[in-house]
Amino acid sequence: MRIHLLIYGHLDTISGGYLYDRKLVEHLTQNGDHVEVITLPMGNYFRSLGDNLSVSLHKRLTHLKTDILLQDELSHASLFWINQRIKNAIEYPIVSIVHHLRCHETHPQLFNWFYALVERRYLHSVDGYIFNSLTTQKSVEYLVGTSLHSVVARPAGDHIHPNVAEHAICSRAKQSGPLNLLFLGNVIHRKGLHVLLDALQRLPAGSWHLDVAGRLDIEKMYSRRIQKLLNKSSQGQQVSLHGLLQYEALIEVLVKSHLIVVPSFIEGYGIAYLEGMGFGLPAIASTIGGAREIITHGKNGLLVPPGDSQTLSDYLYLLITDRQRLIKMSLAARQRYLDHPTWEQTTDRVRSFLHTLMESYDNT
Repeated sequence: MRIHLLIYGHLDTISGGYLYDRKLVEHLTQNGDHVEVITLPMGNYFRSLGDNLSVSLHKRLTHLKTDILLQDELSHASLFWINQRIKNAIEYPIVSIVHHLRCHETHPQLFNWFYALVERRYLHSVDGYIFNSLTTQKSVEYLVGTSLHSVVARPAGDHIHPNVAEHAICSRAKQSGPLNLLFLGNVIHRKGLHVLLDALQRLPAGSWHLDVAGRLDIEKMYSRRIQKLLNKSSQGQQVSLHGLLQYEALIEVLVKSHLIVVPSFIEGYGIAYLEGMGFGLPAIASTIGGAREIITHGKNGLLVPPGDSQTLSDYLYLLITDRQRLIKMSLAARQRYLDHPTWEQTTDRVRSFLHTLMESYDNT
């Protein structure tokens, strides 16, 4: 197949969505497909709407020699109208890779109303969908109606290779001293680091330590807010803001941690939870979003209502004081990781879907 993928920015951007896109491109290329990446500048959302009037983008898409055009749904602002304008001039299907919807993020109501308007029009302009979770599929179907041509292909966590045995997981949980928590994700408001910090303030001093591994330069005002919170509180010495960790350094943090805690307000899926589970880390996440498809509450992790720092604090205290419960949940988390599809299986599922869609499109 000849395939083009349209994204914002660079394919090597550090986030779960871009990781998904990279893994898909790698798999397609390794299986003999020809893949080219089309990049649009990542900028202000409202300025991106102007891309729909771009003569050069319109010309490039109408003259594209491809079998399928994949579009990361993150780019919907630039494509919601231009897709409809080129429909009668192209001979290939457009497939959207949907990680989560912007209109479901924590924005003011008026903004989310506008985002939903734009996203709905964009999602109506494509011929098929690749969803990272059933949660994302349902959210799109709620917005636009039933999606006829779609596949749910969940992200995997085996791009990080855990090398930790069950006895090591049990020994780690039994260790005296603070509970080592890991916040694995970019420091942006949606991920809920401020909620976690609020929860930790309620716990006994010295009973925990938090490592924060993720980019600090995406929402700079929010990162400064986090730094100010730490400077003003006594908990600053118990929190390590690492920024983006390279592979070996990340492995070291994962091996020593007891829990992964990312209380996001919304996640389309949550690859970070799986990454942690590979090292035997139970995951604490929000009850809203795709994390519910990974975490079985009380077995391999815990689910907290979004923004509920009191319940989060209670759950953390439970695991600080009950290490036998922590051991059981840690082993269950490791098993959940082992039972999950690999990236090879996930991307092969997408490739099969694309073949089927291309054949049905050619026959219409």
